[in-house]
Amino acid sequence: MRILIDFVPILLFFGAYKFYDIYAATAVLMAASVLQTGFIYAIDRKITGMQKATLALILVFGALTLWLHDERFIKWKPTFLYAAMAIGLGLAVWVFKKSFLKLMLGSQLDLPDRVWMRLNLAWIAYCVFMALINAYVATFFSTEAWVDFKLWGYLFPVAFLVAQGLYITPHLKADEPKTGG
Repeated sequence: MRILIDFVPILLFFGAYKFYDIYAATAVLMAASVLQTGFIYAIDRKITGMQKATLALILVFGALTLWLHDERFIKWKPTFLYAAMAIGLGLAVWVFKKSFLKLMLGSQLDLPDRVWMRLNLAWIAYCVFMALINAYVATFFSTEAWVDFKLWGYLFPVAFLVAQGLYITPHLKADEPKTGG
């Protein structure tokens, strides 16, 4: 159910794009994301840091999209966001010797430090790959083809997340069995 909730704003964005244009789709994404966050809060009574950051990015970059009204900005912003994430994760690993992912998710997942570092490296590689592939499509294809790529390009993050799940599962520390009478 949670995955369905996560994909509703994306599906609404693509529907609005197909029936209207990229700017209407952006406004729909912004509104749907606010409603999604409110719905998650109503269910969980909390909003995670990642959910807050995602909503903030959608609202800030969505507002810039509507204000600038420039298709180049729309197509290139994922490249810059992925590149910024890769740089940030890289700085955390190679300069500060920290796993940013562990800082964000360590309270939810109990993994060995070496696994956290490998996940960080995998995320850096993934972000670089996504930045490059988005830059290629943004440069050589129309906005309509780019939007179609963004829709079908969601297979990349899904595959990446499934691969991560398969990787971390054997490393998860089992809960201690409860004893007592």
